[in-house]
Amino acid sequence: MTEHDEKQIRELMSARAEAMTKRDAEGLARQYVPGVVAFTLAPPLVHHGEDVEARKAWFASFDGPIEYEIRDLEVTVGGDIAYSHALNRLSTTPKGLPQPFELWFRSTVCFRKEDGEWRITHVHDSTPFYMDGTMSAALDLKP
Repeated sequence: MTEHDEKQIRELMSARAEAMTKRDAEGLARQYVPGVVAFTLAPPLVHHGEDVEARKAWFASFDGPIEYEIRDLEVTVGGDIAYSHALNRLSTTPKGLPQPFELWFRSTVCFRKEDGEWRITHVHDSTPFYMDGTMSAALDLKP
């Protein structure tokens, strides 16, 4: 791993957080390889490729600002392949609701270096759930 590669990936992740807060669907799409596979918080179970129009519709489902934070980012680089993991925070107000929500979730992102540039090949976001019989998502957890 070179410090330069890790720095580039950290900059990419920082740009990802900024694009989320700016509702920049095109900016997010440019970070992905064309065949990205994503397991996101929103249905369906798997997304193949980045759908800019679907991302715009998702952004439009919120009123007011979108806050997005990446915390405790760890990056591992091996040649032209890398991955990261972090705890992420999303806070915004869904349209029609009076108050914002805050959600912490886990995120693993995989990268490939193509033509000297790191791009995202896979995203896996998840929330834990309570195994106490309720099977409810553990949306109240904080780091």
